[in-house]
Amino acid sequence: MPTIANMLQQYAEHNDLLNFEGVRKTIIPGVYFHRASKSSPRQPLIYNSGIILVGQGHKIIHFPDHQIKYGAGDYLVLGVPVPLECEAFTDNGLPVMGVVIDINPATLHKLVNQMGEHTPFTSGQMSGVQSAKIDGAMEQVTHRLLSALNSPLEADIFGEDIIKELVYRVLCGPQGHTLIGLAMHDGHYARIARTLSTMHKSYADQITVEGLAEEVNMSVSSFHRAFKQVTFESPLQYLKKVRLAKAKELIINNGSKANEAALKVGYTSPSQFSREFKRHFNKTPSEVIPQLQS
Repeated sequence: MPTIANMLQQYAEHNDLLNFEGVRKTIIPGVYFHRASKSSPRQPLIYNSGIILVGQGHKIIHFPDHQIKYGAGDYLVLGVPVPLECEAFTDNGLPVMGVVIDINPATLHKLVNQMGEHTPFTSGQMSGVQSAKIDGAMEQVTHRLLSALNSPLEADIFGEDIIKELVYRVLCGPQGHTLIGLAMHDGHYARIARTLSTMHKSYADQITVEGLAEEVNMSVSSFHRAFKQVTFESPLQYLKKVRLAKAKELIINNGSKANEAALKVGYTSPSQFSREFKRHFNKTPSEVIPQLQS
C-alpha cells in the first residue's frame, strides 16, 4: 500500500503541482492541498479551524508555555481559529505536503448526536489545538480521500461520504473531544467558538470583553478563563492578532497603505498600529511586501 506521502506526490504530479507553493482548493469542496518546497522560519499566523493531515515534513507550533510538534503520520485538530507562531521544516530535502479539511458544522452535529445515542460522551481537555497519530482506520480513509481527489467522478460520488467518515474517525480518536466540545451548544467550548466567529466577522468594530461575555451568557471572569483555555490568549490579545493579520492581508493583497489598513481593521491610532505591527511581525508594514515577494 502506498504511503500518504506517495499519494500526495502522485496528486501533485497528476495536477501539475510539482512547483506549487501554498494552499490550493481541490475538486472536493472543503478539502485543500498544501505544499511548501522550503523550510520556513518561525512566524505569526492564524490557523483556521479544521483537520490537517500531514504526509511529509514537519512543523512546530509555539505557544507561550509549550510547543506542539507534528509531522508525517500525524493529524492536527483545530476546533477554532487560533493565532499562533509556527515554523515548518522539510525532511531530507523533500517538500512539506498535506491536506486540510474544513469541518462542516451540520455534519459534525449530526455525527455527534448519532454517536451520543450509542455512547454518552465524557468531557475532555478544552483546547483549540491538538495533534494525534494517524492510526490504521484514519490512514485507510485518507487513502480513499487522496485517490478520489484524482478522479472527478469518484470525488463527486464519494467525496462527501469520505469526509464524513474522516470526521467520524477523528471523533473516535484521542483528540475527538476537541470536536465533540464544539458540537455541545451550551458548553464553554462551543460558546467560545461562537465568540470567535463574532470576532472574525466584526474585528473592525468596537469590541469589549464585557460585551462578548454577555453575548454568550457568561460572567466576565468565567468567559476570560474559558477563552484562554481554548485559544491560549486573552480576548484582547486574540483580537489584536486577528486585526494585525487582517491588516497584513490588506497591505499585501490589496496594496493598502499602513494608515488605511489600520483604520479598516479597527485601529484608531496609526502610530499604535505601526508599533504593534512591528512587534508582532518583526517587520514594519512597508517591509512585509518585499519580504513576501522574495
